[in-house]
Amino acid sequence: MRVRTTTVDRGRIRSLISTNGKVEPIQNFEAHAPLATTVKRLFVHEGDHVHKGQLLIELDDADLRSQAARAQAQMKTAQADQSDLSTGGTREEILTLESQLIKARSARDDAQRNLDAYQRLQKQGSASNGEVQQAQDVLRRAQADVDLLEQKKKERYSQPEVAKVEAQGAEAQAAYEAAANALHRSSVRAPFDGIVYAVPVKQGAYVQTGDLLLQEGVLSQMLVRTFVDEPEIGRLNPGEKIAVTWDALPARTWDGEVTAVPATVKLHGSRNVGEVTCTVDNHDLRLLPNVNVGVSIITAEHDNVLTLLREAVHIDDTRPYVYEVVDGRLQRRAVEVSLQNLTRVEITSGLPEHSVVALSSPDAKPLSDGARVRVVP
Repeated sequence: MRVRTTTVDRGRIRSLISTNGKVEPIQNFEAHAPLATTVKRLFVHEGDHVHKGQLLIELDDADLRSQAARAQAQMKTAQADQSDLSTGGTREEILTLESQLIKARSARDDAQRNLDAYQRLQKQGSASNGEVQQAQDVLRRAQADVDLLEQKKKERYSQPEVAKVEAQGAEAQAAYEAAANALHRSSVRAPFDGIVYAVPVKQGAYVQTGDLLLQEGVLSQMLVRTFVDEPEIGRLNPGEKIAVTWDALPARTWDGEVTAVPATVKLHGSRNVGEVTCTVDNHDLRLLPNVNVGVSIITAEHDNVLTLLREAVHIDDTRPYVYEVVDGRLQRRAVEVSLQNLTRVEITSGLPEHSVVALSSPDAKPLSDGARVRVVP
């Protein structure tokens, strides 16, 4: 029987999870338009290195300044209303109320004196009961006027009125803060030293609220968001090494490590995956943000061990075995294996180094223990 063969070699073997991922900066900043306006000035271009605090984009802020001024006026009005609440009204209202209260007290005192006079005359027989009763009615009305004005002075505003003024004040404060924040965001400055890697707008262009203006990041170290299929998640551990490849630079590999393993599984296209975060070194800045990459996660690695092509190993109901070629015959050998990947398997016992092992027959004949063979390339 003609057979193809391979040998047991000593070397390194890695157990890998091969999948895909997407690249993004670890430290990233995005600027969005706070309102619909135009790009007044653009100070940077894609690829520019910028420093913290450097002005990058300036938007037309005329409308924002007008909004901020109106909001500030509303806030001052609300503050004045709140001040009136605490003092019981405006200065004019307070002075008017005091004047009315003085007059009401004076009228009450006059009514009290008249009543006292009528009561003395009644004892002398000079005043009738009707006159005394009338004087008492006048005093009661005067006292009621005093009580009403004193109540107004003490509790000038009702609870609903107080709540309304407080709500208007909070609304005015929020409107002012929003306008001031939008005005601040109309001048985009770099929050840290980095590289501007995306500028999707042009000077003079009209932008809508929320439109992306610019992206800046630290690109010397990148985060790779990696998607691992659900059955493989249990093999992952933080700190495991990874190798990243990109079709645009097929001869280049970026090395990194797993920083966080998935906490949940979610649907990604038609796959149930866990999202693994990894970091890779990108000191030469060749790996770009937002590109799709291939990721190999090294879950285990053994050096200086015996390895064999995986297709040479067979498995029955008990244990793995191979067909060793000895003196022109096949001899079945039980073996023990450890790490495996797509192409090779680690042999921990059962075969010495440099053993010749049968792979298959080019004539499609089945291998069997004791069969006579002739080795072909």
